[in-house]
Amino acid sequence: MKCPYCHADDSRVIDSRPIDNGEAIRRRRECVICNKRFTTFEEVEQTAMVVIKRDGRREVFDRNKIMSGLLRACEKRPIPVETLHNLANDVELEMRNLLQPEIPTRQIGEAVMRRLREVDTVAYVRFASVYRHFEDIDHFMLELKKLSSDAKDKN
Repeated sequence: MKCPYCHADDSRVIDSRPIDNGEAIRRRRECVICNKRFTTFEEVEQTAMVVIKRDGRREVFDRNKIMSGLLRACEKRPIPVETLHNLANDVELEMRNLLQPEIPTRQIGEAVMRRLREVDTVAYVRFASVYRHFEDIDHFMLELKKLSSDAKDKN
């Protein structure tokens, strides 16, 4: 690692610590030439994941889009933001674990809805109504009947 002070090519690691739940490493280094200390961070480089939109367009996967959809669906609901972050992380991890370079939006949306349904049914219906393009009250009623039936089956 090149020293940011004297630009020497040699430094030694003094301390290493995992950060971000083990997703990255923080290293404290010391330059062998000027003896100044500096910090570096290492993380695994994520491969690009492409999302195939309904109309066939392709765009780079953006976790922030999942978060914005969740925040809209959960507006004025008693759901901690941390829960939504965890849900978005879980969906991203599931999609990356598929090891597919291209993923249809349908697959991402279904993964979000599966998890959101467990967190809050009202937020789930909100998300589903936008995601599935509910066009009239009949679509809402059908989804509500499914939710009600599933709730009865669990009890």
